[in-house]
Order: sequence, then structure tokens, then C-alpha cells
Amino acid sequence: MKKPIVALMYDFDKTLCTKDMQEYGFIPAMGMSAADFWGEVDALTDAQAMDNILAYMYKMVEKARERQLTVTRETFRALGAGVEYFAGVPTWFERITRYGEAAGVQVEHYIVSSGIKEIIEGTEIARHFKAIYACEFLYDADGTIKWPKFAVNYTAKTQFLFRINKGVLAIDSKSTDLMNRYTPENERRVPFRNMIYLGDGLTDVPCMKLVRTHGGQSIAVYDPASPRAQSAAEGLLDAERVNFTAPADYREGGPVETLVKAILRKIQAEAEMRAFE
Repeated sequence: MKKPIVALMYDFDKTLCTKDMQEYGFIPAMGMSAADFWGEVDALTDAQAMDNILAYMYKMVEKARERQLTVTRETFRALGAGVEYFAGVPTWFERITRYGEAAGVQVEHYIVSSGIKEIIEGTEIARHFKAIYACEFLYDADGTIKWPKFAVNYTAKTQFLFRINKGVLAIDSKSTDLMNRYTPENERRVPFRNMIYLGDGLTDVPCMKLVRTHGGQSIAVYDPASPRAQSAAEGLLDAERVNFTAPADYREGGPVETLVKAILRKIQAEAEMRAFE
């Protein structure tokens, strides 16, 4: 029997890392506090009836210009080195991939984030992802950020789950036809039942609900040190938007690993049973 492919899909901010990625280096470099920066983003969102993701990207361009700071693709990637993770994250991907192999499934890791793709690309964990879907900037002739190019808001995230589902990972002119073409469920590369989505809160709800509704598993993780975050995660469980909640502890033998291993075994067992149908 061919090993089933399992897609482990992650939000990034407050799911794998401990806070919004802009707060590790970019916002301090602008001479601002996180509260002030996000306050300005929210004010712009409200004043202009603007998409919140586009608003924060616009503010990043605006603040860099105000301070006459050159921000390039390399600047963002360098910021990736300063990202701080929840316990166990740096070793998580290799551990769970090896476990999946031993359990009879092929594990693939994906990022679906409203953060900055270039920052994620600069992190030590970037090499583990088959694809990274996140916001991107347009750069001018000098390589400096010019304008938001690609914004991944909360509902737009769901398109990438369908890309993973159909195996249409590239974003280019040819992919539109492939994405919209009818593909029978049994011919799709990663069935939704073989998907696991990990996110931290309301911004992940469309993806969490989509995966759960179609037979996959959604997990709301939360900062173990934050009762408020735990309460929010439990609210998602009560509202039947996720299958499980767990503290964001990715260490060996920790709650996330124990839960994901159980799901991988379930996926393998169900695939084995379907082989007899």
C-alpha cells in the first residue's frame, strides 16, 4: 500500500513563535512599541475601511520611509534569525516526520500565515517546509520595499488548503486553471481527511473550520503562560471550530506531539482499512 501523504499546516505567529514576528526586530527598529504600532494599524483599518493585513503592510512601508531606513528582502530575512519559538519547535519537524515514516505515512509541513514570507524564510526552521504561504512585498529597483504585493488575510488562507489538497503549490498564471479544474476527491494529492491544521486563534477559524468540516483535524494551540489564550482556544473547541486544544509545547513527549502522533496513527489505520474496500 502506498503511504498516505499527511499535510501538517501551521499558522506562524503565536502558533510556532511566541508573538507577532514584526515585534522581534522590525517594530523596535522603527522606535515604536508593539502597542503603538498595532494601534496605528487598527486606526488605519477603521478610518479607511481597509483590510487589516494590507493596513499593517502599508504601515511597515510608511514607517520605514518616515525614518529613512532601507528595508530590503535581505533585511527581512535577517530578522528571521531573531524569532523566538515555543518549547520544542526547532526539533519538532524532523521528529514528527521520522515518526510518520515509521508509522506508515508521509508527513509534509506547510506554513499558511498572515505574517511576512521573507521573515519566515530567514528562520532556522524554514528548510522544513514544503511551501510557505504568507504576505509579500513589491520591491523597487534598489531592492527596497515599495508596496504590499501579496496579502494573506484570514479568509484568503483557505485557498492554500485547496492548493495543498490538489497538489497545485505554485502561484503563477498556470495554476489558476489547475486550481479551478474539477478533480475527483480520490485523485487529489492530499485529501482533507489527511490534513492537520495548527493555529492559535480567531484569525485561523476559516482554515480550522474547513479542515474539521471535511474530515481533517484542527488543533488550537495556546501560550501555556496565558490563561486568556487558553480560554480563547477552549472557546473555539466549545464552538466546534476545532477538534482539539493543546498548550503550544512541542517538546518530545509533550502534548502537541502526543496528540499529533495519535492522529497520524489514525490516518494510517483508516488508509489501511480503505485498501480493503
